Amino acid sequence: MNKKIDKVIKGLREHYPVVKTGLEYDSPLQLLISTLLSAQSTDKSVNKVTKNLYKEYPDLESLLKLSREEIQENIREIGIYKNKSKNIYRLLRILEEEFAGKVPENMKDLMKLPGVGRKTASVVLAVAFEKPAFPVDTHVYRICRRIGFTKSKTADKVSDDMMKIIPKEEWIEVHHLLINHGRNICKARNPECCKCNIEKCCDKVGVK
Repeated sequence: MNKKIDKVIKGLREHYPVVKTGLEYDSPLQLLISTLLSAQSTDKSVNKVTKNLYKEYPDLESLLKLSREEIQENIREIGIYKNKSKNIYRLLRILEEEFAGKVPENMKDLMKLPGVGRKTASVVLAVAFEKPAFPVDTHVYRICRRIGFTKSKTADKVSDDMMKIIPKEEWIEVHHLLINHGRNICKARNPECCKCNIEKCCDKVGVK
């Protein structure tokens, strides 16, 4: 398995020499909100909404001035916007009251925040604070199972499995590599296997 992991990582690095999150942000708080908004939405649609939101309300102090209805209006182009606006409204107040206005830098406290699950918390830890974490979104979940790295059927268990076989110092990079590969080549429908330079490593689980 270690040799297979090495081949996959090397191949993905050749495909994507530079990788980073697709979300646009200027602070851990903005990344937290954007990641929460990205559930069942694309990074492109999130960035479109947050561009104006963060320009008008760049920090916790200014965001706290918004009512839940105003937050809802600002993000209404995003999927599940009503529920997300409710979570953001509560989240902002919890940060102010319980965390001195700072985004927590540990998994336990992040997951206390409304709407924040393990995937969102992992993204914030990895991207905002550069702390080892392995977030699993739909792309990462799909590719890890297709390649045959895991047979687990939940995102959290896939994350656990991958953290056991990938060197800790490479978790963040591999997360980004897999997301890029899922968006560009190893798509949910009609994956472009002919363009994939890690095809020989793939079990093609679920590929028709």
